[in-house]
Amino acid sequence: MNYNVDENGYYGEFGGAFIPEMMYPNVKELKDNYIKILNDPDFIDEFRSLLKHYVGRPSPLYFAKRLSAYYNTKIFLKREDLNHTGAHKINNTVGQILIAKRLGKTRIIAETGAGQHGVATATVCALMGLKCIVYMGEVDIARQEPNVLRMKMLGAEVVPVLSGNRTLKDATNEAIRDWISNPIDTHYIIGSVVGPHPYPDLVARLQSVISEEMKYQVKEVSGKENPDYVVACVGGGSNAIGSFFHYLNDEDVKLVAVEAAGKGVLTGETAATMVAGRPGIIHGSRTMLMQDADGQITEPYSISAGLDYPGIGPVHSFLHKVNRVIFGNVTDDEALEAAFLLTRFEGIVPALESAHALAYLGKIKFREDDVVVVTVSGRGDKDMSTYIKYMDLKDSANNE
Repeated sequence: MNYNVDENGYYGEFGGAFIPEMMYPNVKELKDNYIKILNDPDFIDEFRSLLKHYVGRPSPLYFAKRLSAYYNTKIFLKREDLNHTGAHKINNTVGQILIAKRLGKTRIIAETGAGQHGVATATVCALMGLKCIVYMGEVDIARQEPNVLRMKMLGAEVVPVLSGNRTLKDATNEAIRDWISNPIDTHYIIGSVVGPHPYPDLVARLQSVISEEMKYQVKEVSGKENPDYVVACVGGGSNAIGSFFHYLNDEDVKLVAVEAAGKGVLTGETAATMVAGRPGIIHGSRTMLMQDADGQITEPYSISAGLDYPGIGPVHSFLHKVNRVIFGNVTDDEALEAAFLLTRFEGIVPALESAHALAYLGKIKFREDDVVVVTVSGRGDKDMSTYIKYMDLKDSANNE
């Protein structure tokens, strides 16, 4: 099976570049140059140097002893939360800022939901001395205030988006409008494996450093050549494809992607695209999409700001269709419980996004000698207000 994007930007029936004519020059310039830049020895040297000395890679693969005993298996955590800025997003922004500079761009735009991609973009713009504008939904600005303050401190202009559901989808819409209006000097750093070709492939290649490291780390820490399972949360899907990338052709490795069920997949308040969606076009690519009978995009819901996207990366839609990746989902409450479980067992506070992957461990029947890798894609500092509210509710319920 060939899991790579084809020359037209498709993974099977998913992908492509469904874009307005005014956006075509921007996308074509990137498509014509990204592979050449990624393969340039000078780019590779600079990218790898920044990942090592600035980001802090390789990120550890940590044996979670108490969590392993709880699930009666061997659980290892890929600690992307230990990266500079606190999430996997920096892998992508470091690579894309280097591409932008080689294309002569002086102005950077981005969208963000949980704020981690916005922070990572603002960080590399500060590093390289480039102007940075981040679009963020008004709802997400309120629930991710620490990251908004970090972006502003880094010198970014954070633009509140007041349209639609005022979350990630709407922020992406505004970023695309900006790029159409400023095609000459601007590069759009998309934060996930979404959007028109070549973005899904570009972001996947940059994030593949996660599984590249796993390939040798698993043997070092477990003695096994490959893990039995790799588990990651998925919204757009950048940390997931980064975790899966170098295992796609290892059919003995079970790959598990976990979506946000929100309040339940049948409640209408969910972000579980693979359950609630069907093929459609969003933000320039054909993929699985939550939509009504008339093809209008329906609003997703998740307690996690990084997972409430109505679509998913086209590569994930393809991997789902060909049954290479197992897709599951967990509710808000299940994710919250898993976050507190990890915190109290291992002293690691995960991002709410990562907590969804952790929660799904309870839905898999593992063998005692299985090696299970879970990608902790980010740390929980940004979600502290949500965690505190949850603790207060639990305390209140216990006192009644």
